Amino acid sequence: MASARVVLVTGGTRNIGLSIVNRFVGHGDVVIALARSASSIPGAADCLACDVREPDQVVDTLAVVHERFGRLDVVVNNAGGTQRVAADAASPRFNQRIVELNLLAPMHMAQVANGYMQQQEGGGVIVNIGSVSGLRPSPDTAAYGAAKAGLLNVTKTFAMEWAPKVRVNMVTAGLVATDDVAGFYGEGEALARVHATVPLGRMADPDEVASAVFAMAGPDFAHASGTNVVIDGGGERPPYLGAGQ
Repeated sequence: MASARVVLVTGGTRNIGLSIVNRFVGHGDVVIALARSASSIPGAADCLACDVREPDQVVDTLAVVHERFGRLDVVVNNAGGTQRVAADAASPRFNQRIVELNLLAPMHMAQVANGYMQQQEGGGVIVNIGSVSGLRPSPDTAAYGAAKAGLLNVTKTFAMEWAPKVRVNMVTAGLVATDDVAGFYGEGEALARVHATVPLGRMADPDEVASAVFAMAGPDFAHASGTNVVIDGGGERPPYLGAGQ
């Protein structure tokens, strides 16, 4: 087995983030999960409390990680999310907080991580978690969609600026069956109808997103940087195809 990498995952205590943590832990890597409240994750090297929207906390937390482990090989910017609010009802404060979490926080995390990675042999890898909301209209989640669209541009820009030492990629998730799926899409027959909108017939499992992240961070994708891998089960069927039937 190759030498263990030091891997940091934001939002790493539940849903897609926890699956990502477990994927790297299963490979033998040293993993640090970040969350607003620290908790115990079996097998993870550590779980540290850090509000990634607070720049000072990010700087301090990455300094602790680097001092403790001596390097930082992979950062996964997974923390994010939103609530459903119609665009004409979203307050300026709401929009600001959503953009802070989904765009500004991963930007700053990447900037701080890059400072460490540029100084170490072998550089490092940053993987941002995107959403199909950033690739198409995002009704009821406008600020979230805009932030994720911006994160894709940031991914490509950072990849160009920070090469060759640091690779920056994105994994964009479509519909994913997380613990929150019922609250967002409904239950029973309603949820089954949502699953049926995916060409492969179901939403993704969080572990499938984690596998893509793990691959993008590894040596098999050593020449991939500024790349966006979309995990959406085949995309979304255009509404016009069934409109006349």
